[in-house]
Amino acid sequence: MKFFQTSKYHFFKKSTYISLRWIGIIGQLISIYFVYFVLNFKFDFLVSNLIIFLGILSNLYLIFIYQKTQLSDRSAFLFLVIDILQLGALLYLTGGVTNPFVIFLIIPSVFSSSNLSFKTNLLLVFLTIFTIFILTFYSLDLPSPISDHFHVSPYYFYSIPIALIIALIFLNYLAMTFGKQSRLRREALAKMEEVMATEHELLSLGGQAAAAAHSLGTPLSTIKIITQDLIKQFKGQVEIEKDIELLASQIERCNQILKRLTLNPVEEDEFIDKDLSMKDYISEIISSFKEISKKKFIFNFDQYSNSKKITKSLEIVYGLRNFIGNANKFSEKNVFINLKSDSETTEIVIEDDGFGFPKDILSKIGEPYLKSNDTKDKSKTGLGLGLFIGKTLLEKNFATINCRNSKTQKGAEIIIKWKNKDLFNI
Repeated sequence: MKFFQTSKYHFFKKSTYISLRWIGIIGQLISIYFVYFVLNFKFDFLVSNLIIFLGILSNLYLIFIYQKTQLSDRSAFLFLVIDILQLGALLYLTGGVTNPFVIFLIIPSVFSSSNLSFKTNLLLVFLTIFTIFILTFYSLDLPSPISDHFHVSPYYFYSIPIALIIALIFLNYLAMTFGKQSRLRREALAKMEEVMATEHELLSLGGQAAAAAHSLGTPLSTIKIITQDLIKQFKGQVEIEKDIELLASQIERCNQILKRLTLNPVEEDEFIDKDLSMKDYISEIISSFKEISKKKFIFNFDQYSNSKKITKSLEIVYGLRNFIGNANKFSEKNVFINLKSDSETTEIVIEDDGFGFPKDILSKIGEPYLKSNDTKDKSKTGLGLGLFIGKTLLEKNFATINCRNSKTQKGAEIIIKWKNKDLFNI
């Protein structure tokens, strides 16, 4: 991993950052002008203005010279360093850690923690702590006449930087935790969108394949007729006959392939191109897994009597296939699927005879990029993306999902439930 991440998940939106910096700069100007002209406090007014002017220049650079709409990890780090040093310089001139505005020193690092990489944010935290230490031991006095009357115990004085550092670390940890979860969710959603986009692309290609099959039918028929004539002409010439017969068989094979493409452009997912009942949906999904898996699928639908068809839905198909695929992947020998319904609801229960969900992640099932801390399970667990995608797609289509370890089998159990009024109106 590079020190500065350039991932699309680590960035600042430039316009937002510029707006926040203008707010900070305007606040600094109002503060020093109010204190200097209204309260008549004395401090190095010209140097303070020069420091704020440097902040203004850096913001103008972002607006007129930096052309990208997003600030990369590296660029954001450099400008946040400028923010910390600029505010640190102002505080140095106006009392250091005794200045009540010192609390603003931790804002750049906290602001970055949910958007930038861990290593980048760690650098900003260390820089902020170093700046706090400098301001604790080296700074000019508070603007007079405050400095003439401000005298506190060393216990209180040194508690200020300690409190700032504790707040800095706590807020950064909190923001990084939520930021990491947000990034993982964005990444997982991006993968899900990629899967769906690929499926739509395959369907589009399937349509093109059907058109190509229709167009190729005529020239292949012509070749077939010529081949039959050649067989008659070279009858008795064994070597030539073998070649022509091979050519004829390959032409027939092409015709069969084109026929299947014409009838069913996306052969693997033929069930997604029409409205089906839930029983037929699941039957088709199971059939697609039987072709590539040696596991036994036990499908029970004795308590299902609703033959009403569901409007074709890629989301439902992929959601169910992800859950059934996970059961197939982690089962030892058997996958159990139970479909039942009544006048109000339709329910699907998917169970397997595998090792089940690790206990330490059971409460988090449905979140992406889960890893068990139990070493014996690490080699067997996935990243949770299949469950995340399946759960997201089905919940989008009004399903409720309950993931737990099975009470009847030794593996995992997924309970998917719809209200019929929602399921049949999708």
